[in-house]
Amino acid sequence: MGLTSNKVLALAVVVAVALFVATVWLWPRLARRSWRAVGGRVGLLLATQLALFCSLGIAANQGFGFYASWADLFGRETGQGVVVDHAGDGGRGGPVEVLSSSLVQGVNGSRARTAGQVQQVDIVGRRTRIATPAYVYLPPEYFQPQYRTRTFPVAVVLTGYPGTAQALVTKLHYPRTAQTLARSGRMQPMILVMLRPTVAPPRDTECVDIPHGPQTETFFAKDLPEAVLAHYRVGRRAGSWGIVGDSTGGYCALKLAMHHPDVYAAGAGLSPYYRAPIDPTTGDLFHGDANLRNRADLWWLLRNEPAPDTSLLVTSSRVGEHNYKDTLGFIQRVQATHRTRISSIILDSGGHNFNTWRREIPPTLQWLSGRLVDR
Repeated sequence: MGLTSNKVLALAVVVAVALFVATVWLWPRLARRSWRAVGGRVGLLLATQLALFCSLGIAANQGFGFYASWADLFGRETGQGVVVDHAGDGGRGGPVEVLSSSLVQGVNGSRARTAGQVQQVDIVGRRTRIATPAYVYLPPEYFQPQYRTRTFPVAVVLTGYPGTAQALVTKLHYPRTAQTLARSGRMQPMILVMLRPTVAPPRDTECVDIPHGPQTETFFAKDLPEAVLAHYRVGRRAGSWGIVGDSTGGYCALKLAMHHPDVYAAGAGLSPYYRAPIDPTTGDLFHGDANLRNRADLWWLLRNEPAPDTSLLVTSSRVGEHNYKDTLGFIQRVQATHRTRISSIILDSGGHNFNTWRREIPPTLQWLSGRLVDR
């Protein structure tokens, strides 16, 4: 049974309840002062608390999508990563391989042309040889005859770290939200490409081209757009592409829009931070390269490089988010450039979690839609 399976959660809850009942039932028998009785009481209490902790942890993981599998949880995920392709195309038919497709859940319609479609895909970078799973949302218009020659704008959607791409569909409801907004005329139909910024798991690469390591920034700036262009009817101009993410994905979205305004016309960071951290999950990202380290610092970019011609959106909360003061400072710094455009969503309260981001996603998609063109 998988880590995210409801059966695993149900089993953990049943075990916790059974241990609680056993503790209550057996406690009178273990009331003596012998070492066996004391050991029994201690064992029951520890087992019950451990079972409760596991139940809560599994429920939280299902709610927030931190880990996709047991291997992911224990740092042993090896199924995806950096792929070295000695045969040119790795034996694949193209840079995007569609594994399955389904209708968008939670909307009316029994066919793709009325309900839209979510495709589970594998994407392989031609330059970087990075392979990563993703989900692609295609709006109903993509399948309608009157739009057969039309290209669509694209929003790349990134999770936080560690995150799962599936959570963007099932927990944050990006496809359903995009379709609801488009049907009500509040945004244009867009294609969403949803994936993790962690394209070389379990390492957190912070969307950096790591010396002698994964070339993550190149993947998102060059390989990913080329792969999507080769497979879907999407716009080719910079004005057709935007990028959005939460937490680590928010930092990546802002950085990619600032580094590559010729690719991404707009970048939105939900609860982002503004410089790449160095910690046990990232390892040494820069290998002593000061220029690489500086360019991963958005504050340094605004001080030392020409302001990029792009649009940025940042979000935070007055209560509950640690990035509130930094976000206000970042807004002021961008405003001082007089070239890069900056917008914000500041909630009165909201933590660093899915519930907060679900409140921010609808206006963010509307903002993004207003800055992208379809040709």
